[in-house]
Amino acid sequence: MKNWYDHTTDELCRALLSLQTTQECYAFLEDLCTIKEILGMSQRLEVARMLHAGASYAVISKTTGASTATISRVSKCCEYGEGGYRTVIARLNEENIT
Repeated sequence: MKNWYDHTTDELCRALLSLQTTQECYAFLEDLCTIKEILGMSQRLEVARMLHAGASYAVISKTTGASTATISRVSKCCEYGEGGYRTVIARLNEENIT
């Protein structure tokens, strides 16, 4: 078990999984995070999607406004992380196909 896995993070995961609509998710995120934090997370997801599609750091930086440090961090997570980005990107791509 990783040191940040505990009953409070379990509860956060259950809370996220309980959301049923995009609007519910927006409301929860806005209550939970600052707008800057939400935008940062959405930027990192877009960086991950673009990396997955094979875009260069320069194109990603220009398109998203992300720093090369952020792109590098996301790239390392995509390559060596737990597979969270890969799972989410695959599921989002499935939704766009159907």
